[in-house]
Amino acid sequence: MSINENTLEQAIIAELQEKGYAYSYGPDIERDYHDVIIEETFVSMMQTINPGITDVIINEAYKEIRNLGLLKLEDLNETFHKYLIEGVGIPYQKNGENRTFTVKLIDFEHPGVNDFRVVNQYTIIEYKTKRPDVIVFINGIPMVVFELKNTAKDYTTIEQAYQQIRNYQLDIPTLFHYNAFNVICDGLDTRIGTITSDFTRYMAWKSENGEKPNDNGINFFTVLLNGVFPKEHLLDIIHNFIVFQNIKGKTVKILAGYHQYFAVKKAVERTKQAIRDKSRKVGVVWHTQGSGKSLSMVFYTGLVVSNPVFENPTIVVLTDRKDLDNQLFGTFCASSKLLLRQTPVQAESRKELKELLDVNAGGIIFTTIQKFEESREVINARSNIIFMADEAHRSQYGMEGKIDRETGKWKYGMAKYMRDALPNATFIGFTGTPIDMKDKSTIEVFGNYIDVYDMTQAVEDGATVPIYYENRTAKLKLNEAILKKIDEEYAALSSDATEIEIEKSKTDLTSIEAVVGSPERLDMLANDIIAHYEDRQYVLTGKAMIVCMTRRIAINLYKIILEKRPDWKNKVKVVLTASNQDPEEWHDIIGNKTYRDELATEFKDITSEFKIAIVVDMWLTGFDVPSMATMYIDKPMKGHNLMQAIARVNRVYKDKEAGLIVDYIGMAADLRNALKQYTKRDQDKVPDLGVAYDIAMAKLEVMRDFFYGHDYKEFFGDSDTARLKAIADGVDFALGFEDEEQKEFVKEATALSQAETLCRSLLDVHTKQEIEYFKCVKVGVSKIGGNGKITANEINARITKMLSQAIEQDGVFNIFAETGKKNPEISILSDEYMARVRAMKHKNIAAELLRDLLEDNIKIFSRTGVVKSQLFSEKLQNVLKRYNNRMITSAEVIEELLNLSKEMTDAYSAGEEKGLTPEELAFYDALVADPEVLRNMEDKILVQMAHELTELIQRSRTVDWDKKQSARAYMRTQVKHLLRKYKYPPEQAKSAIDTVIKQAELMSANIEL
Repeated sequence: MSINENTLEQAIIAELQEKGYAYSYGPDIERDYHDVIIEETFVSMMQTINPGITDVIINEAYKEIRNLGLLKLEDLNETFHKYLIEGVGIPYQKNGENRTFTVKLIDFEHPGVNDFRVVNQYTIIEYKTKRPDVIVFINGIPMVVFELKNTAKDYTTIEQAYQQIRNYQLDIPTLFHYNAFNVICDGLDTRIGTITSDFTRYMAWKSENGEKPNDNGINFFTVLLNGVFPKEHLLDIIHNFIVFQNIKGKTVKILAGYHQYFAVKKAVERTKQAIRDKSRKVGVVWHTQGSGKSLSMVFYTGLVVSNPVFENPTIVVLTDRKDLDNQLFGTFCASSKLLLRQTPVQAESRKELKELLDVNAGGIIFTTIQKFEESREVINARSNIIFMADEAHRSQYGMEGKIDRETGKWKYGMAKYMRDALPNATFIGFTGTPIDMKDKSTIEVFGNYIDVYDMTQAVEDGATVPIYYENRTAKLKLNEAILKKIDEEYAALSSDATEIEIEKSKTDLTSIEAVVGSPERLDMLANDIIAHYEDRQYVLTGKAMIVCMTRRIAINLYKIILEKRPDWKNKVKVVLTASNQDPEEWHDIIGNKTYRDELATEFKDITSEFKIAIVVDMWLTGFDVPSMATMYIDKPMKGHNLMQAIARVNRVYKDKEAGLIVDYIGMAADLRNALKQYTKRDQDKVPDLGVAYDIAMAKLEVMRDFFYGHDYKEFFGDSDTARLKAIADGVDFALGFEDEEQKEFVKEATALSQAETLCRSLLDVHTKQEIEYFKCVKVGVSKIGGNGKITANEINARITKMLSQAIEQDGVFNIFAETGKKNPEISILSDEYMARVRAMKHKNIAAELLRDLLEDNIKIFSRTGVVKSQLFSEKLQNVLKRYNNRMITSAEVIEELLNLSKEMTDAYSAGEEKGLTPEELAFYDALVADPEVLRNMEDKILVQMAHELTELIQRSRTVDWDKKQSARAYMRTQVKHLLRKYKYPPEQAKSAIDTVIKQAELMSANIEL
């Protein structure tokens, strides 16, 4: 029995049927293929779950969700999600009174009464005709799309399934107006993501009931189906575990990961138990930094405030620093009000906190821990207060008193002050670092662990990237006696002081600062950081952080770096809080709070010149810059402070391979000690760079095997021309590989590049150059062949320039520049251009460049002409299919592509003969898409119709007809009238109207007023 894509499709359908889903075969459903909702099911279910509803109200609700407007897909999706959660309000009159009937689209309270249906091979016609593999419908609405690939074929990948979903979003976007999330699967690897998720954010769902995932690395599809698709789970996830956030003006849809979903569900149950038992201790959720802890707190809050068991509770969110309070507050505010049902507020003072809590119920209030130290009085004695602490670690310990040996008074920790202030509140903690098991205070305050999601699991799941460690203390010749003195000083402090006191004491360690901050040492430090950074600055966006021991050291290092690199004035900045005791000369360097806020925004901007932040304490916790990949540490740190700091570089960002910690202070022992408090699996999870070095050497051998028999020694010579020719020859050689071999080459070259980025400081010059050669070839193959993923750290000005020059050496002067243009012009397909392509020595490169250019020009057609773009796209795919299957040679494919180029050029100018502009020609093509029309109508009549249609759309441009249901209906009527006026064949009219309206939408979006 053969295994194919259909095997997986049928297995998924069978699994869902076992869960009570009805099954329908797409072609058996009678419907208009232009509609994505199954209208008959929708109408029937609205009657079932909405008692008292009328046919008129159902019809209006159907119209409302079918005509959401013509906005961005993610905004349309958010609008529908709001309808899904709140219902669709339909105005009507009863007994002469205006009323509103709220139509429930899904009955979330009674999952079993809804119609859950799995459908395969469901044809949809929009910009193109497509047939997704499997769709899950709820009450006739398409909610989940499955895209499947064959488990048994080595050339079909899960990433291709992802790309297929992205293409569907362009070709049949209406399907995704209603989409909750998507599933991509090849049987062994199964992932879940939303319409705004890039591939790295399609995550595996590794648990069925909250149990620990298997360690086998296989994301078998039944785990996701059993974890997500039981009816109650699916509706719970849709209702309570999806948020929309506005990030830099763009709507982003976020779906909870499995670890967040199950941790929050456990936390809610533990909260119910704590209230029942009157223990007031829910427990602690420990999810490692960078794995979405803040959003878990949002999801938890959303579930608690909506559950009547908790009697409309007030949530008090506690942080131990103002900047953390602001960041977490921002996360809550950015999340959908649909989830939280209210707007969070910040208590600026203890008095304001008391006033906000005086309301008997409801509210989400943010505050800092310091407000509980100001007084011993009760703030509020209500029992429906849930106290949620962020980073539930030592600043919130201290139930027992300690005697102050100087004053004789008893001193207590924050835990007692919090309990005294809110004597009947229920406490839950969320932390990214583990509880200190030697200190039982956290358990006394919050209770035991609710859920643990450790570093190892987060990296395995792709929720964070691994962190590597590089020791460079030897470079600075720091005296061993000084290192020992630093350790002794901090050990003495930590034995009899709170962490806050330790932090305050650091400014008093003048003897150590004198050595660590000596001019000679800072000069060496600056030289080494500059050399290391310049060797690594092309990694991602070049963002890095330098952590200094004191403010004075930070300022002095900043000055020395600028002396050595004056052109870095905009690249490197100091981020410190100001003090009244600061020297006057520091004022302009440090600035005020507004300036620091601007720096934070600028540092998070991947395009800004600000690349290197020099800090002491700021930005080491709760400050997320996902693209940052390097941290230089020259400051003693221990425990959770150290782990929180290094976690700044573990965030996922595009193709970021890992974060790198560069140690200048000798903290290896502290790092090992800090990791001992993590799970056993985590204790070796900050590996030395030797691991990356071994990987790089192994991958380099793989590259040499790929190029066995191909001579590339000219790359290492002195001639730039010879070096560039070696790259071009290498690219042509690699493009001659079979498809699968080419993909494997790109994959292995990417792995080599990622390992080299980490261990670059350990490599000799020749090895760096050889790796650079394979990186150049890989970029060329990826950019020209389009078969691989170009990593961001490889697309730098130097390599791109080398490649473009290499192509010039082959006699094709500006093809690279032209194909890289945002809007390439059809006119560049000139006779001279075609002659150059035919003359190219490297036929594989010529064919790939020409294909790239044609695809760009088809995209231009797609923005102005629905009909022609589809025609040329199909022709191009047919030629490429024969080429990829080796049915035609490189020379033959070039001829066929050049012929298609000429056909496209002719088509672009075809309107001139008929006196039509490109916009009018597009409408003409829409009208004659069916060949029967030309047999029944005179061409001059069709030309006149194209003129009038263009004028009609241009006149209506100012009324936003594409966004308003009534205006849109009016436009459709106008088009019908025009067709009738010219006696357009009625048999072809419906299809023509649909095509014309699509063309009108494209024109409306692209022409200038």
